[in-house]
Amino acid sequence: MMMNRRAFSAALVAGAAATLLSSRGMAAMAAPVKARNVVLAHGLFADGSCWTEVIARLQAAGLNATAVQNPLTTLPEAAAAVKRVLDRQDGPTVLVGHSFAGMLVCETGVHENVSALVYVAARAPDAGEDYAALAKTYPTPPASAGIVFDGDEGRLSEAAFLSDFAGDLPEARAKVLYAVQQPFQKALLTGKTTEAAWRSKPSWYAVSTEDRTINPDLERFMAERMGARTIEVKASHLSLISHPDEISRLILEAAG
Repeated sequence: MMMNRRAFSAALVAGAAATLLSSRGMAAMAAPVKARNVVLAHGLFADGSCWTEVIARLQAAGLNATAVQNPLTTLPEAAAAVKRVLDRQDGPTVLVGHSFAGMLVCETGVHENVSALVYVAARAPDAGEDYAALAKTYPTPPASAGIVFDGDEGRLSEAAFLSDFAGDLPEARAKVLYAVQQPFQKALLTGKTTEAAWRSKPSWYAVSTEDRTINPDLERFMAERMGARTIEVKASHLSLISHPDEISRLILEAAG
């Protein structure tokens, strides 16, 4: 049967749209695989204990949760730490990353045990993408000015930590978190991912609308690009601590 020009054009547009949707993470539209395991990775200025509130809720829901202790040294070493934990899981696993650990979700989320990805106010670069260059296309968040270095070792100043990293937490709680922040190595920031797991795995994203560490509009861009199921939480960068119910619900949704 002959196709007229209008129908032909419509078919071309539909085909292009389908291709674009696929490249932005069409896997996120699929029903999540039932998972009983959750692996959680932390970012800069933190350690694995930042997931405590979320872990308690996941355990109450019957899930097996493990927090990775990110060495914050180099991207390959941090990814290896996540991979070792993923290797120990006994079946489908939701991989969750906060902040810088979104890089680790991108890099290690292709692991055979990973059934779904969750990004919490997190970096989500494409494979080989220069995240720093991408971030510079948006206004610089205030926390960036608070990073101080002792040689190759970086950390966040107390003033920046309290106001720009953990701004919606009670000051006493934020000071405890500041006291346990882990320093990172400059080399960590130079790494580029070789994988973009969100191109092949169902993905979820929690945007922090009051974020002063990663620009919220950059978070929205990355979430939209990957085709993630997205929620917005009126929270600082530490939504996993200030709004653990919302973050836990998102993870449970990803776990099927």
